[in-house]
Amino acid sequence: MNITTRFRASGLSVASVLIALFAAGPGAAQDLRVATSYKLMTLDPHFATLNENSSLLSHVFERLVYQDEKLALQPGLATSWKRVSDTRWEFKLRDNVRFHDGSPFTADDVVYTIERVRDFLKPPSGGFQAYTKAIAAVKAVDPTTVVIDTVDSQPTLPLALSAIFIMPRGSAGFATTEALNTGSSLVGTGPYKFKAWRSGETLDLARNDDYWGGRPTWSNVSFRIVESPAARVAALAAGDVDIADFVPARDVETLKQRGAKVESVPAARLNFFQFELGKEVAPGVTDKADKPIPNPFRDARVRKALALAVDRNVIVDKILSGYGTAASQFFPNGLAGTSPNLTPQPARYEDAKALLAEAGYPNGFKVVLNGPAGRYPGDGETLQAVAQSWARIGVNARPVGVPFSVFNTKRGAGEYGIWYGGCSGESVDVCLEAVLKSPDSATGAGALNFGQYRNPAYDERLDKARTVDAGPDRDKALADLTDFVMSDEPIIPLYHFHHISGHGPRVTSYLMHPRGWTTAMQAKPAAN
Repeated sequence: MNITTRFRASGLSVASVLIALFAAGPGAAQDLRVATSYKLMTLDPHFATLNENSSLLSHVFERLVYQDEKLALQPGLATSWKRVSDTRWEFKLRDNVRFHDGSPFTADDVVYTIERVRDFLKPPSGGFQAYTKAIAAVKAVDPTTVVIDTVDSQPTLPLALSAIFIMPRGSAGFATTEALNTGSSLVGTGPYKFKAWRSGETLDLARNDDYWGGRPTWSNVSFRIVESPAARVAALAAGDVDIADFVPARDVETLKQRGAKVESVPAARLNFFQFELGKEVAPGVTDKADKPIPNPFRDARVRKALALAVDRNVIVDKILSGYGTAASQFFPNGLAGTSPNLTPQPARYEDAKALLAEAGYPNGFKVVLNGPAGRYPGDGETLQAVAQSWARIGVNARPVGVPFSVFNTKRGAGEYGIWYGGCSGESVDVCLEAVLKSPDSATGAGALNFGQYRNPAYDERLDKARTVDAGPDRDKALADLTDFVMSDEPIIPLYHFHHISGHGPRVTSYLMHPRGWTTAMQAKPAAN
């Protein structure tokens, strides 16, 4: 669920905030119809770490901790948490919460959930095991207290648990995915109860009148899975649905002309260019006579020159039709862990040419600019636009966009010299580690560092920053770390695309979560 800034600023308690969000006045009961791109393929909330699950199943299930629209941690089923030693955490649980079948929510349910994720589910299911692998033991001290011991120091355990939905402990052992998919035993503590599901087609929910956070607004919620963006737009324009998610920027004006309202929010992700830095000769890079040259990207001056020659305003204004934000770091400015010192700069072509000349490339060079086609908003067009900009500093770039499956295979095989990439996650340090930390197969660090960027000083500082407990001190440590590493120009930040949603007259406001979640809890109904 999404607690808005205005409620946080008011100083209201979490319980009163939830009541304000969910309480329905007299005569306010009505149905909500949503066209979503999310193709829910299972009702098991622990099957896979996909936005389909995180988004749609959040109506039925809840987490101990959740992330608000600034990605800050907020109380969910846990009212508070603290680290009582280097390897022990204590969580206090919300009292007087009941599952949809009337059974009380207690610490035993938390123990059951963690053990199900950690020990019971096996690949290809069990996608959430990464969030529990550091948990050595979990114990219910009393009905409202859970103690979790970790194998080593885990300062971000609450953040990890913000990804896991709590299930009730059953009498017949761990629930199987097959049993959950029947829907017969699907109960959570969330604001809506499960009614019906047709795999890949629909999900129907009913209001939980006994919800601990107050009576939810919508009496019934129906999600129609509509994978085609054009079909979602058409359904909203025709009034067949009240909300459509992931609206293409090109369709915004059409929707507005049909009377729909459109709202957007910057995504908690970055799209960027990444360099091959591990090889002495970068694939696809030659001089103007098509002869291979030593890898120019190993020189930070070259990387900076290319970054200076990117006109992000063209990308945001022309390609994304204004539904994007120029980028200078992994997450949009203002989210937890971002640096206020880094702001997107306008293109400076003369400075870029001077840096290239200083690095030994006064006449530039040639490069193949690789990327996926149609994977992200504006990806193929961005390759074209940047190629045109780089031509102004003597770098002849040939944009090549291919289907994502092909791109992903070639990128993993090291066939590219420079390419378009992306990263998102529950916190900014996820991308700081995945994209920029030195690759280490033993720890999983550098999972998206396909270009083999290595900076030992950065690695050391990242490890230190990640030992800080979640909160302002950790956010500052990550912001300072971002300042440090981005000065080395390891990637070229391009933009944060926006999650665009549209809604009809029965909804007065609807804004997606920066993580890309579509939920009924974010929809405010029009007055009757």
